[in-house]
Amino acid sequence: MSASAGTGVFVMSLMSIHTCYLFNSLIYNKSAEAFFFAGCSTVLILSISACVILKKKAPVDPLFYVFAVYTFLSVVNLIIGLEQDNIIDGFVTFYLREADPHINTAHGHMISYWDGCVHYLMYLVMVAAMTWGDSYRDVGLYWVGSFLTRAIVYILGNAVGKYGTQVSPLFLLHILYLSVSIWACFRIFSQPSTRDVQLTSNAEAKRTSLLHRPLDLLFVIYLAPAFAFCVFRGLIVLDCSSEWCQAYTRQYEPYLKDPSAYPKIQMLVSMLYSGLYYFVALYGLMVPGCEWMTDLTLVHSGALAQDKATEASELQAGASLIGGIRGRLTSDQEEWWYWFS
Repeated sequence: MSASAGTGVFVMSLMSIHTCYLFNSLIYNKSAEAFFFAGCSTVLILSISACVILKKKAPVDPLFYVFAVYTFLSVVNLIIGLEQDNIIDGFVTFYLREADPHINTAHGHMISYWDGCVHYLMYLVMVAAMTWGDSYRDVGLYWVGSFLTRAIVYILGNAVGKYGTQVSPLFLLHILYLSVSIWACFRIFSQPSTRDVQLTSNAEAKRTSLLHRPLDLLFVIYLAPAFAFCVFRGLIVLDCSSEWCQAYTRQYEPYLKDPSAYPKIQMLVSMLYSGLYYFVALYGLMVPGCEWMTDLTLVHSGALAQDKATEASELQAGASLIGGIRGRLTSDQEEWWYWFS
C-alpha cells in the first residue's frame, strides 16, 4: 500500500472544517455565500483526498476505512470543543444549541477535546502503520480501553442522568458509531501479537521470589492501596453515609453530585474496571509469565487516561485549564493531588 493513502486520510480529515461551516451556515445562518464557498471547498478537498487514497492500490484492511472516517469525526469534535470555549465561532453553533444536550456538560466538553486530540493522533498513527505494513495492535489496544470507558459512561449516563428524557434521533447515530467501534475492537484483539516472548526470562522469574524482584514488589505495594482507593471512591458515589466519604466529597470532589450522572457513572466504571484490573495485575505480578498482562495493561492504560482526562474537566485545576465549561461543580480547595491517584 502506498504511503500516500495515509496522507490522503489526513487531508480528508481536514475537510470536516469546511463541512461543519457548510452545514452550520445552511441551517443556522442561512448564508448563500458561505454555503457556496464551503460547498466548493468540501467537494474539492474530497475529490483530491479520494484520488490520493486510491491512487495506486486500495487498502485491504477494513479498519483503514473505519479509522479514516473516525479522523474526520475527531476533527469535528475538536471544532466542537473550540467553539464551546469561544475560540472559534460559526462552525457548530446549531449543533450546540439544538442537537445534543450531553455535549454541553463538562463531561461532554472534555470528551470533545479528548477525541479531537488524543484519539485523532491514535487514528493517524494506526492509519500510517497500515500504509507502511507495520503492526498497530499496541496503539489499537490503548484506543480500545479509551473507547470502552467512553462508551459505557455515555450510554449509562444518558440512561440514568437528567438527560435521559432528552434523547434525540442523533442518539441512533451514536449507537451505529458504537456498534462499528465494538466490531473494530474485536478486529484489533484478533490480530497476532508482534512482541517476542522471552521464555528463559519468564522461567527465571517464576523461580525467583517476589522479594527478589524489586520492580514487581514496588508495583504490588502500589496496586494494593490503589485498589482500596478505587473502591473507596466507588462507595462515595453509592451515597455511603460514612463521615469520611461525606467530608471527602465536600472538600475534594463535589462534582460527584452533578445531576447529569456522568461523574457518578465514571466512578462506578472506574471501580469495576480499574478495581478488577488491579486485582488481576496483582496475580500477574505474583505469578510471572502471564502473556496477557501486557495487552491488559495497554487496555487499562487507555481507559485510565480517558477517565483522568474527564475528571480533570470537573476539577478546579482542570476548569482553569479549559475555560468556558458551563455548569461545572468545583471545590473550594485548589488541590488536585488525588487526580493522579
